Amino acid sequence: MKGKGETYRIIISGGGTGGHIYPAIAIAKAWNEKYPESEVLFVGAEGKMEMQKVPEAGYKIEGLRIAGLQRRLTIENLWFPFKVLDSLQKARKLIKNFKPHLVVGVGGYASGPILFAAQRKNIPTLIQEQNSYAGLTNKILAKRADAICVAYPDMDRYFPAKKIRYTGNPVRKDILELADKREKALRHFDLDPSKPVILSIGGSLGARTLNRALLHNMDTFDKHGYQVLWQTGSFYHDEISKKVQDSGLKNIRPLEFIKDMDLAYAAATLVISRSGALSVSELSLVGKPVIFIPSPNVAEDHQTKNAMAFVSQQAAVLLKDEDAVSELAAMVHDLLQHPEKQKTLADAIKTLGKPGAAKEIVKTMENLLQ
Repeated sequence: MKGKGETYRIIISGGGTGGHIYPAIAIAKAWNEKYPESEVLFVGAEGKMEMQKVPEAGYKIEGLRIAGLQRRLTIENLWFPFKVLDSLQKARKLIKNFKPHLVVGVGGYASGPILFAAQRKNIPTLIQEQNSYAGLTNKILAKRADAICVAYPDMDRYFPAKKIRYTGNPVRKDILELADKREKALRHFDLDPSKPVILSIGGSLGARTLNRALLHNMDTFDKHGYQVLWQTGSFYHDEISKKVQDSGLKNIRPLEFIKDMDLAYAAATLVISRSGALSVSELSLVGKPVIFIPSPNVAEDHQTKNAMAFVSQQAAVLLKDEDAVSELAAMVHDLLQHPEKQKTLADAIKTLGKPGAAKEIVKTMENLLQ
């Protein structure tokens, strides 16, 4: 292991969704805090959101032409083998030119080729699996990986037990200290401190079911005096804003995207959310009562598995996607009328949080470099 001022070259690969990208950036920042002289290079998939988000965070990124197989027969699938070969070739070139000391894969299409190329050159590799259900790429790469950092217990169902490190998922630092932010948060969103605040988050593009459920129930929420901070997503924002405006409801606040998530969490009395890996990890640190509505449109139904890991510990409530429109209002009302239920859920979810995840992953990286 070199000293603090020494230069390491680290590749972090993967992306496709915020659930892969934000943990990757958190790992890079935690590594650079300890080894500021290090060079960190990201490798993503061309056309995916990491190609924008990573440079915004101040890091260089290279793109591969890799893409996934469509589940139905499309012309895109005919190009799949060529994209894989092209990506493997570029991955080998990146490894040869950058000469990394270590390669980290966080999942997503770009993870496969770059970890595969690094493993063939006997460069240490680390996998960071965010979900409670391991993806196919990670299961294949795990056979030759040196360490696998996971966010859930019992992951030896998918990976060799001796390689597993139970670190949790790295999240943004600003959400770790919320206790003193509530007043500022209420002012920021112009909310009434005497009324409960429901926070609904469905990702940057939005979640159709969450939006349908809130549209269907917003009159009921408003009538009860519940305030709603509603991240609609870019895809649905204009339509929802118009409907809320036409309805004249003053307690409903549709926002395309919430940039200051720490303040949104600080303001919230109750959170309604999908159960992607990043959301689940953040909410376990936020320590608020949560209703998870898992997306059914994901590989191996992993969002339901993520949510059930919390529900089984009485740390969250689950509402099925198909029941969301008809049952959301009753579930929200039940929780907001029973402060003891809110406290039980909030206390339980906090015990499952791993606030030091990024530092634990850095320690594992250091061990691989020794």
